[in-house]
Amino acid sequence: MERRAVEITEIETPPEETMSLNHSRLTYRLCVLLAAYEAQYDVLPELELELSAGRAKPDVSVYGNLTFDWEEDVVRYPVPPITAIEILSPTQAFDELVSKIRKVYFPGGVQSAWLVVPTIKAVHLFTPDQPVQIFTQGAFTDPATGIGLNLADIFR
Repeated sequence: MERRAVEITEIETPPEETMSLNHSRLTYRLCVLLAAYEAQYDVLPELELELSAGRAKPDVSVYGNLTFDWEEDVVRYPVPPITAIEILSPTQAFDELVSKIRKVYFPGGVQSAWLVVPTIKAVHLFTPDQPVQIFTQGAFTDPATGIGLNLADIFR
């Protein structure tokens, strides 16, 4: 009987699952700021989605108020959020996230997407079939939800 050596290698966490210090802080800040809209929306960080256009895990998802069944959980939620928020981390490419927004989120039913870029303190607001809006100061309002935030509050 012939024996073969088998090499065991460590599997690294995929880059999109790596969360940096700034990324973690911004996820928290956004959830805190969005809590002001809790009467209208459920804000869910890191929810796994199973959309018609593919799987995704936005950093933050904004839904109209949901009904929760505490006895039966859902691992990959099939309903698209109104808004998907992505935070660019040091291990991600900007184009990769834009592609996810255009090829997974919008065809999957998401109505708006934010791409938060920490290094330049900017928010890129995407809506289907519209030019991207870039905010680097002041406040912005998401047309899909009516949620308005000030960049100074996000990046404080």
